[in-house]
Amino acid sequence: MSTLTNAPAVPSGTSARRGPRLSGMTWLVWRQHRAAFWTVLAATAVLLAWIAYQRAGMTDHLTGRGGPGSKAEDLAAGFAPYRAQLDYIAVAMAALPILLGVFIGAPLLAADLETGTAKLVAAQSVSPARWLTTKLGASLLVVTVSTALLGIAYDWWWGAAATRGTDIISEWPSGSVFDTTGPVPVALTLFTVVGGVAIGMLLRRGLPAMVVTFGFAVAVQLVWSHFRLDLGSVVTATTPREAGAEIVFPDLPRGAYQLDQSYLTSSGDLLGWSTCSQEASDRAVQDCLEKAEVVGWSVDYLPLSQMAGMQWLGASILLALTAGVVAFILLWGRKRLV
Repeated sequence: MSTLTNAPAVPSGTSARRGPRLSGMTWLVWRQHRAAFWTVLAATAVLLAWIAYQRAGMTDHLTGRGGPGSKAEDLAAGFAPYRAQLDYIAVAMAALPILLGVFIGAPLLAADLETGTAKLVAAQSVSPARWLTTKLGASLLVVTVSTALLGIAYDWWWGAAATRGTDIISEWPSGSVFDTTGPVPVALTLFTVVGGVAIGMLLRRGLPAMVVTFGFAVAVQLVWSHFRLDLGSVVTATTPREAGAEIVFPDLPRGAYQLDQSYLTSSGDLLGWSTCSQEASDRAVQDCLEKAEVVGWSVDYLPLSQMAGMQWLGASILLALTAGVVAFILLWGRKRLV
């Protein structure tokens, strides 16, 4: 019986190429999806080169303005173009999980089921489990390498601006930073891609699978952005004062992301920050605050020091979900793939 696992024969008189070579099922999967894989790797190389180019220009600009310790207005002058480039690449990276889920994940099995290739594989000596694991392994390896390199490069770029005194460091909880650095881009993309694979396996049609996967990927992004800040532990800073003293806003650590602020009363109650804002004069506001027995501020925030922990916690959750979907694909596909 013929098999799909045999490596291509080397013509007589031709010496075998030295070095590592793909063979068997791995070679077949790579050849089948090589256009998509090379597109992903080429796009990654282009983005990496662009990030390196933009970072070099940005660091030259910040160094020319004085670097660390310079006045904020000096650093901000002329920084807008570099900030815009950071935002553009962040948008492109935010779209990666959706694009890879739709164009890599959804058709990975759906196309073979629709065209009958899966039946051909089932008629060979290759087990469905081996076929599934090879296709999943090759695809997820390409996705992991691509997103990991981009995440490292973007962190390298953003970090150069964040550590040189610019106010961009305060944006770390936003999706443009949190979701594009550390382990998050890898975990978020892997979950979206394997979700697309599972959808394609169930629908068994390429185009419908891609459409449904697009909706799934968008939904994942929305849910993730809604619960992102819940990964951290809120820290509260207060500034109680003595009677008659000025109410001073608490000093927050650099890079702290403020969640909420309230007035603190002598009894420990919290009043909204807009309390007494309707008063016509500063003196009237002060009298209003004294009447309400306000003694200071209470501010809830997330410190920058929690960023790495929040990212790894979120990535762990996403990777656990990814492992669950992969297990479903392998268990379902072994018996019902064809």
